Amino acid sequence: MAKKAKAKATKKAAKSQASDDAGNAKACAILSYLLIGLIWYLVDANMKKNSFVKYHVKQGLVLLITSIIIWIIGMALFIIPFLGWLIYYILQLLILVLVILGIINAAMDKQKELPVIGTFASKLNF
Repeated sequence: MAKKAKAKATKKAAKSQASDDAGNAKACAILSYLLIGLIWYLVDANMKKNSFVKYHVKQGLVLLITSIIIWIIGMALFIIPFLGWLIYYILQLLILVLVILGIINAAMDKQKELPVIGTFASKLNF
């Protein structure tokens, strides 16, 4: 009887561990659209093995690079009164929309590319 109880406890612990790993993977995928998830991916070996997390980290990395490029271009656009500012803020709003889309996709366990920039993520190899 004790062996059965021990086997049940071991099985339950394994299920709990798998559930925790899946939850951590989903959380890392969601946070990969913010800088926190990218850092988590780099320091946690379990996350590097998960293809779902890797997909969203690549998408988040391309989004981060795009955001930096837009920020640099935006600094030049600020020279142009009003029109430059307007263009910069519209581009930043588009980045925010892409971040929200990425988070929604990760939360719904989908591996869907981000519009416009998502194809560049598939070219990253790591």
